[in-house]
Amino acid sequence: MAWSRYQLILAVTMVVTGSINTLSTKWADNLEAVGADGQVRAFSHPFVQACAMFIGEMLCLLTFKVIYHNLKRRRDGSEDTHELTKGNRDFNPFILFVPAMCDMIATSVMYIGLNLTYASSFQMFRGSVIIFVGVLSVAFLNRVLKGREWTGIVFVIIGLAIVGLSDFLANDGGIDHSRNNVITGDLLIITAQVITSVQMVYEERFVAGLDIPALQAVGWEGFFGFSVLGTLLIPFYFIHVGPPFNNNARGTLEDFFDALIQIRNNWQLVFAITGTIISIAFFNFAGISVTKEISATTRMVLDSVRTLVIWLVALTVGWQQFHALQILGFGGLLFGMCLYNNVFVFQCWSAVRAFYMRRRYGYQETEGIVSISADDPQIA
Repeated sequence: MAWSRYQLILAVTMVVTGSINTLSTKWADNLEAVGADGQVRAFSHPFVQACAMFIGEMLCLLTFKVIYHNLKRRRDGSEDTHELTKGNRDFNPFILFVPAMCDMIATSVMYIGLNLTYASSFQMFRGSVIIFVGVLSVAFLNRVLKGREWTGIVFVIIGLAIVGLSDFLANDGGIDHSRNNVITGDLLIITAQVITSVQMVYEERFVAGLDIPALQAVGWEGFFGFSVLGTLLIPFYFIHVGPPFNNNARGTLEDFFDALIQIRNNWQLVFAITGTIISIAFFNFAGISVTKEISATTRMVLDSVRTLVIWLVALTVGWQQFHALQILGFGGLLFGMCLYNNVFVFQCWSAVRAFYMRRRYGYQETEGIVSISADDPQIA
């Protein structure tokens, strides 16, 4: 089934803003600044960055309230028909607490992994969520995936695995990633995808069924996530951990004050964190809207498209080196996504086959006419 214009806009918004979000986060990780102890070190504050992400999500709730009240003042019922405010606005917000906690845990774990591995590997291994969402959708949503869709998912995973392997084997200069750190980071990212898949399927089961406005749903998830994670920053400040998780002034799980001082001492960190906040607001709105309008598995496939954008940008700015396996990996990734979404692959094959059959049939028909004699008795 072809996508509507609104669904296409949601898909493009999700890919673009999602790419900006990952690039902004990694940019912050690569920046250095003077910390609370007077030492210059890289900005390694995954939980603070996760809090920034939830602030961006809370902005969606503020935006929803502003749009809703402006429409309601018209007194023409437009708040019930507008694309951003229509739906069930009278619901228990705590139904979104579970996906918010899944989002909080998965994002925090992934940001820790991002500090330990390459930006491209981070995005590649995030693609493994597709298979988890597919399996959970079949198990809990009674969805029946066609053979074409399963084949597409397999190609996506193979492509992501190849590109992830190429990044692991590549010797990227400039940033010291030990093999143990890379393996740890990759495993953390894959583990987080299991939690993310639970969130996606839960949202499709309950959010889509309740017809909750997307901005309102994202905003409440941001509120719950920020409230819980912001509170957890207090005990995290006193929990001492070992390397490679202690790269802050106090050597603890998280040092919020050290993060603020580093942001103050490097203006580029302000732009990076701001980019994270703004992009995540649009990305999560588009993501939950795709789940509501299309499906959770399609959301995951679209999320994987960001890999191509992030890889190209990373190569352009010199964050990583080119590896020949990346071409093969991205080929498998793109083919799998097109196959799953029934875009271009079968259409192209059908067009080529039809063209061949027309040429073949026309050739046989012409040959038959030429070979028949005008005085053939069978014609009479």
